[in-house]
Amino acid sequence: MFNFFVNNQSRQGNSFIITGPDYNHIKNVLRMNISDNILVSEGGASHLCSITGFNNNAVIAEILRENYQNTELPVKIFLFQGLPKGEKTELIIQKAVELGVAKITPVEMRNCVVKLDSKKKEAKTNRWQLIAESAAKQSKCSYIPTVCEPIAYKEAVKQLSNLDLFLLPYENEEGMESTKKALQKIKNCKTVGILIGPEGGFSDEEIALAKQNGATLISLGKRILRTETAAITAVGMCMLKAEMDFCNE
Repeated sequence: MFNFFVNNQSRQGNSFIITGPDYNHIKNVLRMNISDNILVSEGGASHLCSITGFNNNAVIAEILRENYQNTELPVKIFLFQGLPKGEKTELIIQKAVELGVAKITPVEMRNCVVKLDSKKKEAKTNRWQLIAESAAKQSKCSYIPTVCEPIAYKEAVKQLSNLDLFLLPYENEEGMESTKKALQKIKNCKTVGILIGPEGGFSDEEIALAKQNGATLISLGKRILRTETAAITAVGMCMLKAEMDFCNE
């Protein structure tokens, strides 16, 4: 079933009025008809709806069942990603959204190869947000995660320090034991932040600053992972742990 996002102004009584690109997608690309069912997500809730008409470049979708499904995680996961090269950021955003992150923040770090000026940041962020929206539709999220403009490392660490759990995948003396201990904490958290380094990894100073601000260093295994693989693995581990904890309650 296809999923579409609207704002709270799109609701009229027991129906949603869907306009803009989604109208064209529903009518001319998907060629949907009256009585076809769709999901409409608004304000963090997904509703089962039936198309009842097409009028003035708008789709009218009547609500059949409110709060039809909840696909969101019981804990909010925030991904802070060291800016990688090429199109890797797009892949990371797509997969992170599919896995259930609440927000993605690219981070400018010492070993980042990519350097963006203010105009490029804005253009890139707009592009990344569209990718997040597409991934949210595909994975039937209840809302579209926000993709922020790239921020400085110190600001990223400051934001991470305010979350319930601050995880940093990095080789450390405890190995997987540290990861196991950290994942056990997720059950009692409302917010979890993950900081992933770029291709060149973290500098010693960056690791020291993260530790000073409450970072828990974890391992993702004995193999060396690319930055995009590390991001997907770390988010996936936290997602699965949160889902399993919720099922056991």
